[in-house]
Amino acid sequence: MIRDSLKYIGYFVLLIVLQVFVLNNVQYSGYINPMIYLLFILILPFEIKGLFLLVVAFLTGLTVDLFMNTLGMHTSATVVMAFTRPYVISFLSRRTDLDFKGKVIMGVTGVQWYVKYTIILVFVHHIFLFYFELFSFNHFFLTLLRVLLSTFFSSIVILTAQYFTVKKK
Repeated sequence: MIRDSLKYIGYFVLLIVLQVFVLNNVQYSGYINPMIYLLFILILPFEIKGLFLLVVAFLTGLTVDLFMNTLGMHTSATVVMAFTRPYVISFLSRRTDLDFKGKVIMGVTGVQWYVKYTIILVFVHHIFLFYFELFSFNHFFLTLLRVLLSTFFSSIVILTAQYFTVKKK
């Protein structure tokens, strides 16, 4: 248990550092913003539910906000993402598919399930983040394009990271 907690703390630090110092400097025309720190929320175990999941998401978003000086936008988007996570898990899987214990990683859940899970939750995060950032529907379609492109590229980055960290059986 302590070893798993230390491992998740290590993931948290690594993903925040990658986001803040590497991926925040990658922006294409203001439309593509890859975000790898979302992987931390995605890989949390199935048994983390409720208030603890929301607190972890809050702290993750707050950390990114502090480094990016974005005044709570990432915090609110990661909390929305964490709030929808149990619903997405139950929507994507039947009780017999997953035991709802253990790690949420590609090697345990299967590639197809994990890809759907990642794309849906990253899309939820991005749609909330980018429309909250704009706080208007004046540029609805441009913002939607930004959401879709950023979702695509963030999902590619997250799935690639997940692919290379999963131990082969």
